[in-house]
Amino acid sequence: MASLGNDSAAGSEGSVARPGSLRASLYQLSLDTSNPELLSHFYARALGLRFAKQGQALLGTANHRRLQLQVGPEKRLRAAYYAAEGREVLDQLAERLGQAAVTFARSAEPDVFEDAVSFHDPDGNRLVFGVGVQAAAAAPEAASVTAWEARLQHLVVASADAARLVEFYRSTVGFKVSDRVLDNEGTLRTAFLNCSSDHHSLAIFAAATNRLDHFCFETADWNRIRDWADHFAAEHIPLKWGPGRHGPGNNLFVFIHDVDGNWVEISAELEQVSPDRQTGVWPHEQRTLNSWGVGHLRS
Repeated sequence: MASLGNDSAAGSEGSVARPGSLRASLYQLSLDTSNPELLSHFYARALGLRFAKQGQALLGTANHRRLQLQVGPEKRLRAAYYAAEGREVLDQLAERLGQAAVTFARSAEPDVFEDAVSFHDPDGNRLVFGVGVQAAAAAPEAASVTAWEARLQHLVVASADAARLVEFYRSTVGFKVSDRVLDNEGTLRTAFLNCSSDHHSLAIFAAATNRLDHFCFETADWNRIRDWADHFAAEHIPLKWGPGRHGPGNNLFVFIHDVDGNWVEISAELEQVSPDRQTGVWPHEQRTLNSWGVGHLRS
């Protein structure tokens, strides 16, 4: 299905970053919601998050997953936090942002990182890359699924100018493009970007408006996907999509909706990529999104 191309050929001349020069992993998401208490109760049931007050916010934590909830318009990403592999990664990121005339801050990120680089992308999404993880406030015990594997794995945003946003993350921030999805006219519809061995830690969909699309938690394997689905059933949380298998990334998945209507994915067995992996190209069709059946085309 996929034809391969070289990521280094995708950017414009004079790109600041070497593709793949960023090394980091998604660590925490901050979401806006009109009712943090209601949403926190949902995530306590659904994902076993234990919530505690953090200033004006609620911070939920469990086994390698952190979700902060603050008052604001529903279904909006307030910030995405990535843990960088060392301060030299932050130094290089700050240099690239400066060369590209992108406004950024270099300082501690309260309650998250001891040292961080924060900035807004061209669509206004706030990104924070940091080191020196700070301990979360103590929280009461929650459901037994607290200990289950489901690390925060990737974030997906939609953009009215996806090509521009992908190039920003590729050439300035330093992500590498694992796969692109193109329509029959050769227009970019989706791009999957990596900053570690995971096939993607960020994906960008083409859409009419800029918005949060979904975020994903990774579990161990197919059997644990089953266990999560059984857990959702016990909590009367219906599956909205899946089980299925994505084309790009080759990962197994199920999706649910939270009480705000955000798409939340549980994924397993995501493709692991090497630094020399060439960029794949996929057709824009349902089979690309779900090789087992129906695909929800949102781009």
